[in-house]
Amino acid sequence: MPWTKDDFPPSMKNLMKPVRDKAIEIANALLEEGREEGSAIAIATAKAEEWAENRGKKVKKESDSEK
Repeated sequence: MPWTKDDFPPSMKNLMKPVRDKAIEIANALLEEGREEGSAIAIATAKAEEWAENRGKKVKKESDSEK
């Protein structure tokens, strides 16, 4: 089942919204190509983080331990 902006893997919850949206887009494309869910999540997250860093975007939300 494809992920949406409201229903996505828990591992993506700390990503900033634009980065999470990109990760969801990539993960769904990987699933369509036949990738396994775990692999799709890992690859999509890494690629979305790279995408954000290349554009100077903040990748992750600030956690309580970082404050």
